[in-house]
Amino acid sequence: MTADQKNSGSCCTPEGSCHSGATAEGAQGAGTTTVYRVTGMTCGHCEGAVSEEISALAGVTAVKAVAATGEVTVTSTAPLDEDAVRAAVTEAGYELAGPA
Repeated sequence: MTADQKNSGSCCTPEGSCHSGATAEGAQGAGTTTVYRVTGMTCGHCEGAVSEEISALAGVTAVKAVAATGEVTVTSTAPLDEDAVRAAVTEAGYELAGPA
């Protein structure tokens, strides 16, 4: 993510280029599901940026981010450390407000 993207609060650059991250959707098997509230997401590409960073955390099996509600649903093999989730969301350029 560029400095312009972080400063604008959007994953989209001033030139209109958007982040195109993969999401870890599906695989809704057994595990722990937690819903978090994330501020600053405004579009599908924002959802992808947040999903991509959280998906990289160990044990995460699925992520579903919804910009319209600001909610991110994370399924993992075990409960995740909230500080690790916060760091991933921050890396994507957004703010974790906490569990929904």
